[in-house]
Amino acid sequence: MIHRLVKLTFHPEHIAHFQAVFKSYKRAIRNSPGCQHLEAWQDLNNPAIFFTFSKWDRPEDLEAYRQSDTFKEVWPKTKILFSDKPEAWSTQQIDVAHES
Repeated sequence: MIHRLVKLTFHPEHIAHFQAVFKSYKRAIRNSPGCQHLEAWQDLNNPAIFFTFSKWDRPEDLEAYRQSDTFKEVWPKTKILFSDKPEAWSTQQIDVAHES
């Protein structure tokens, strides 16, 4: 399982537009083969910073999504709203602590 975290920084005037774009595409992204989970987070200290968090079965599934028609539609609509270069990390879980 791959955990993908992407940091997106927007011009403040484009925050609502990004939220609308995410809302309209989240189901299509989530329904991509191999995508098990998708969330969007907003930074508490800087509302122009967002993160997307997704879980993918395999690296190949993430790459297939990045080559998909859905990505080719959503990415151009998103990247024109950026005020800074996006950053992305593909990670794997190594440990988890549950409440006891």
